[in-house]
Amino acid sequence: MAPERQSFSFCIVIVLSFITKTSCHGGILPWFHFNNVSGARPSTPAPISVDKFGAKGIDHTGDTEAFEKAWAEACSSNGKAVLLLPPHRSYFVKPVTFSGAKCKAHHLTMQIQGTIMEFEDPKTYHFPNENKVQDWLTFESVESLVVEGPGTINGNGEKWWQSSCKQNSKTQTREPHCNKDAPTAVTFKKCNNLTVNNLNIEKAQRMHVTFKNCTNVKASGLGDDCISIIGGSRDVQATNITCGPGHGISIGSLGKGGSEDHVSDVTVDGAKLTGTMYGVRIKTWPGGSGYANRIIFQNIQMENVTDPIIIDQNYCNAATKVTKGECKPPPVQKNTAVQVRNVMYRNIKGTVSKDGKAIVFNCSSVPGACELIDLEDIRLEKGGAAVCSNVKPTYSRVDLPLNRCPN
Repeated sequence: MAPERQSFSFCIVIVLSFITKTSCHGGILPWFHFNNVSGARPSTPAPISVDKFGAKGIDHTGDTEAFEKAWAEACSSNGKAVLLLPPHRSYFVKPVTFSGAKCKAHHLTMQIQGTIMEFEDPKTYHFPNENKVQDWLTFESVESLVVEGPGTINGNGEKWWQSSCKQNSKTQTREPHCNKDAPTAVTFKKCNNLTVNNLNIEKAQRMHVTFKNCTNVKASGLGDDCISIIGGSRDVQATNITCGPGHGISIGSLGKGGSEDHVSDVTVDGAKLTGTMYGVRIKTWPGGSGYANRIIFQNIQMENVTDPIIIDQNYCNAATKVTKGECKPPPVQKNTAVQVRNVMYRNIKGTVSKDGKAIVFNCSSVPGACELIDLEDIRLEKGGAAVCSNVKPTYSRVDLPLNRCPN
């Protein structure tokens, strides 16, 4: 998230994949190749270029309509389809939704070789609906979607950052007349069998990438990217992520307004976070219900991260006043919480920023809300101590600057 600043089926599937551990900014994901027994070469669909529909890819020319027309043609294809954004061009695009609701294509690939740029200024930003849904590029209800680079998605976030409603962690206040409506750069909603790889996402207006109600997701090789995994997502694998600055990698927020949210079977394996406010974070609103279950964060390098490891079950956002660590007004249901359990932190190493805390487990006082939290091979240098409430984590080879939470 840039100040927010900052680049998963449900049917039964068998997946055979191989991912190299290469640079997030230019890594190549090799695919297994199987020889065709008959000797015939498998057919590859001709790419559908956005330029065919009038996209210019030049200085501040609006290309949104061309993108919509190109997507519609790709969706109408029988079988596989490839939508191409040619290299060496910068396409300026307003908020747009790429919907799979009427797609005939059973496998869609958006190949971004050039750059997609945010078109509008915050003062004139047009939200797609009256509720100000905070999304810029949205992929919704698309089956078997691949979004791949090696191009760039640039949110032109600088102007948004200047008016951000980011809360001062010391005074717990926010700037008056701030802008809390900054959109997420890329949002995936209700997408099954989703692959996102080798793509540079930079200068997001708020959060870089959000997955919501998605299943069987594989995200890898995302440069300058900070990720948010929201309610309804399961079977999520995020690998080889580079993030910073920004808000790190988050699950949630979950349970807002007393709602029920579920996230399960998430693995973040291999990440480098530099100068982020948070490292790996699970955040839930008080008064909600549901769970975040079977979560693994492993093989992560932190450099100068303020709060590397966080569980916050008393989360409040920019629109909610925080007084003495509690949301005001208080939640409607004080005796419920989104359960956080079966969380493993493994092989996380690096440095904590000067004013940071190595571990913050701000768990709910609701019985059983925060349990089975394991830490293994953790080495975080500099920074402050661990701060914990209402949780008894287990430790194995944990080395922190000062104390650690009792278990």
